[in-house]
Amino acid sequence: MATASLPSLEQLQRTSAKRTRDIFAAEHRELLHEEESSMRTRLSIKIRDEYADYKELPAALLQQQGPVGPSRPASARKMITSGEVGDSNTSRIIATIDKTPQAKPSSFTSASKLSQALTLHKTTRTVKPEYHPPWKLVRVISGHLGWVRSVAVEPGNKWFATGAGDRVIKIWDLASGELKLSLTGHISTVRGLAVSQRHPYLFSCGEDKMVKCWDLEANKVIRHYHGHLSGVYSLSLHPTLDVLVTAGRDASARVWDMRTKAQIHVLSGHTATVADVKCQDSDPQVITGSMDSTVRLWDLAAGKTMTTLTHHKKSVRALAIHPTEYSFASGSAGGNNIKKWKCPEGAFVFNFSGHNAIINTLSVNAEGVFFSGGDNGTLTFWDYATGTPFQNLEDVPQPGSLEAEAGVFCSTFDQTGTRLITGGADKTIKACVCRAESMILVLRPRACSLRHASFILFRD
Repeated sequence: MATASLPSLEQLQRTSAKRTRDIFAAEHRELLHEEESSMRTRLSIKIRDEYADYKELPAALLQQQGPVGPSRPASARKMITSGEVGDSNTSRIIATIDKTPQAKPSSFTSASKLSQALTLHKTTRTVKPEYHPPWKLVRVISGHLGWVRSVAVEPGNKWFATGAGDRVIKIWDLASGELKLSLTGHISTVRGLAVSQRHPYLFSCGEDKMVKCWDLEANKVIRHYHGHLSGVYSLSLHPTLDVLVTAGRDASARVWDMRTKAQIHVLSGHTATVADVKCQDSDPQVITGSMDSTVRLWDLAAGKTMTTLTHHKKSVRALAIHPTEYSFASGSAGGNNIKKWKCPEGAFVFNFSGHNAIINTLSVNAEGVFFSGGDNGTLTFWDYATGTPFQNLEDVPQPGSLEAEAGVFCSTFDQTGTRLITGGADKTIKACVCRAESMILVLRPRACSLRHASFILFRD
């Protein structure tokens, strides 16, 4: 009886190659050759079925697209692929099947184009800054017995609060500088203050690991937020949610439910003290600056880092969010120590160059006046849009203070943006106004209590 001839091994392998391709493709790539015609057919069907509706953007989105960037690399240059051996051949076949989107030439195809682009960049960067009236010191308020480390203005713009190394929170009348109230309860330096815009609450934090909520109608503490393992250096209130964010020496920022005192998130990731934290109502909703020389942008819903900015060389001690522009600034020590960032991705915009000191505090108002205060008592006012300094001042220590006590630790603009309040190492609070507004304060000395405040008026 004649036995049937067995098929060759090569024929059997080709027959089963289709269903075993996904499993053994990596090991037997040299054995599983696909005909170019079948590959072309398979790719054309895939392009038609899966990508036909997504080749081009809708018209509305297409109008929002910017100019075309650099073109694809030339064939002589190595292109980044997904790592498969046959990718170059596949790309060539796809390019012959589907010619959309059309490849467009680069805007940098010649040296002349590149020089034009650099010239354009230079002209846009050296735009003329907006004029801002100069600022001058009009009032010095004394009353604290320690370094003034925190300041906050209430939303009604009638009073402001300061916290200091004497463990006392003092409430001052904004117009007259008169002391209205002293709140005691912290057992160490008060490092952060915030007044709620939607509740009659004042929040404070200090080096005693305490975070307190004060009822301003009863002038007493109604809530404590327990959880920090070391001193709390900064706090910030979310503008639209009942959420409080605190940060401190335990290298973490903590998100609290204002009402229930529950800890929602522990924002961990920094490796050193978190010196400042800021909140805003749009992403990134929480921004932290740390002594590990990084700035982190946080996803508040997930409680995780969105972006880590590593441009600073030394510890980041201060942050400032612009009230209307979608950007923020950070300050540290050393050269090029103040940087402007674009939200939400944290893109670097430019450096504020010229304030060579350890930056302890930053503030910005809606008019584009940006203030930076240094540890050595130097004060600089900038045009926020261009990064151009328009005024430099020096903090003069008050009589009885050491020369070394000229540092500025905290600052804030009032709700109108026309008054700047700073606190320093000489235990005083200083009020500066721009020249256009200075006569208003000079004409109000009779409303002040000299027992709690002293005044230094500077004439032009």
